[in-house]
Formats: sequence, C-alpha cells, structure tokens
Amino acid sequence: MKTKIFYAHRKPADFSDRVALFMVRMLRWGTDIATGYKHDVESPKKIGDANVMAATKPYSMSERKWLTRFVFLESVAGVPGMVAAMLRHLNSMRRLKRDNGWIETLLEESQNERMHLLTFLKMAEPGWFMKLMILGAQGVFFNSMFLSYLVSPRTCHRFVGYLEEEAVLTYSLAISDLENGKLPLWTHPNFKVPDIAVDYWKIPEDKRTMRDLLLYVRADEAKHREVNHTLGNLDQNEDPNPFVRRGVLKIGFCKEVMVLGFGDDFSTL
Repeated sequence: MKTKIFYAHRKPADFSDRVALFMVRMLRWGTDIATGYKHDVESPKKIGDANVMAATKPYSMSERKWLTRFVFLESVAGVPGMVAAMLRHLNSMRRLKRDNGWIETLLEESQNERMHLLTFLKMAEPGWFMKLMILGAQGVFFNSMFLSYLVSPRTCHRFVGYLEEEAVLTYSLAISDLENGKLPLWTHPNFKVPDIAVDYWKIPEDKRTMRDLLLYVRADEAKHREVNHTLGNLDQNEDPNPFVRRGVLKIGFCKEVMVLGFGDDFSTL
C-alpha cells in the first residue's frame, strides 16, 4: 500500500471515453465547490495532466475540511455499484439469462464505499447544510447513473474508473499533507482510528494511525479503478467477470465441493 499504490490515468481511446472523462471533470468541479476544496496553484492540474501529484497541492486544508470532502465523496461513491448491480440483476431475471458474475463484484464495491463513509462519520458528524447537499447530490447522481447505465453501461464503467482515479489522487494528497506535518490532530500520539475501521480491514494494533487508514482506503479506491476500467473494456452482455471470487459451494449439510463461480454459474474443479 505504501509503494505500489499511486495515481494513474488511462488515456481516453474513443468518444465514449472522452464523454466519461468530461463528466468526471464536471463532477470534480462541483465537488470542489461543495466541500470548499482549494489549491495553492492558479490552475490546479486536472485528471490526465502530467505531473498531477507534484502540481496539485491542497491549500489551507484542515482535518475538518478533509473529513468534509471524504464524507461528501463517499456518500455518492457507493451509488454507481448499486445502480449497476440492480439493473444487471433485473436484466438477468427479465431476460432469463445468467449475469456472468458481475452483480456480486458491483455490490461488493458499493458496500466497500459505504464502509468508507461509515468510518469517516465516526470521526466527524456533518452539519445540516452538508446533509442537505448530500441528499441532493445522491438524488441527482442516482437518477443520472440509472438513466446512463440503461443507455451505455460501458461508458458508465469508464466514468467510475476515471472517478476512482480522482479518489486515488485525493487520498494521495491527504496522505502527503499528513506526512508533511500539516494535520497535527491526526498525527497526535493519542489519535486512534475508529473501531469500525479496525474490524473491517483487520488493522494490526501497531498500524492504527490516520495515515494507515488512508492507505487502506486509497488501496480500495485503486482497486475500484482497476475493476471498472477492466469492466469498461469488456463486452457488457457476454464477457464473464474476471474478478469473480472462488469459493466453496455447500451441498446439503456436509458435502462440499470446490467451485469456480461466475456469480450464478458454477463449474466443479
């Protein structure tokens, strides 16, 4: 998590990719305004620009401002996976066809983002104005994703991939602030991460600092980036999910067989 997770960008290859990237830039602009996020450069680097980490530095970002941004981002980050899983679930039942294992991964992504939100909520309770903004943003975002996924699932997965690129950048900048001593409340010896985070990530006792927590969250976002860019490359109706889990299928009460599961598809090994 310290050396192999970093900001990365996939260059758009076609019109669909460029639409997805444009929408992410628009969302980033709106989110910056909503959370009071500023930079100490006249023209902050956008996703896809060269040297984005070196040229984009947060300006006057306190612990409270970072938490406000985290809560706002995570309150909408769990929407795309849930919308995509819901529509694929209904499509599978309506067409009487299997889903090739996509639904489970999308639901797990949404749940993971919700755990990020619950973790940060243990550290700061947003005020009524932020709650109203979250309510409005989630409503707009859910309906937009719902309609967009009906039109072009591939573009939506590319959009989420670019969105997760931005998330990796955000958490990388926060980690940089921590390491440079700009967030003293989070580096105090008495600071401990919430118990919900310890239980969820199984964080060792000697790694329960804010920096370690952000490393865990950033690693999650980097994986979502990889998953959604990969799903955006696939045939949305025919290709199996390459990230599907292997598990154990229990038959009856005692007999077990190892299986390679594609969601609702199973073949014995």
